[in-house]
Amino acid sequence: MAVTIEEKQYLVRFNCDTKSHLEVKNHDVCATKCPDKDCTIFCPADVYKWEGDRMFVGYEGCHECGSCRIGCPFENIKWEYPKGGHGIVFRLA
Repeated sequence: MAVTIEEKQYLVRFNCDTKSHLEVKNHDVCATKCPDKDCTIFCPADVYKWEGDRMFVGYEGCHECGSCRIGCPFENIKWEYPKGGHGIVFRLA
């Protein structure tokens, strides 16, 4: 039996910091230069949401894969590792 992505994501926990480790550097770049909003597609945790004229970042569910840092065609996302002791915590099934 195949395991779904949702079932795999259940196996992780998050110890969230109060300060985001992800930041959109310039929201105007998202609004004016990026018609496809690529980060809303390639982020496996669905962290980025485009609403109205602004990008919202739900850093609390970040898988720390770095795909947003690599995939943004305008290098408009500042990505850092979460502060020590925070971020994703993997559990064994």
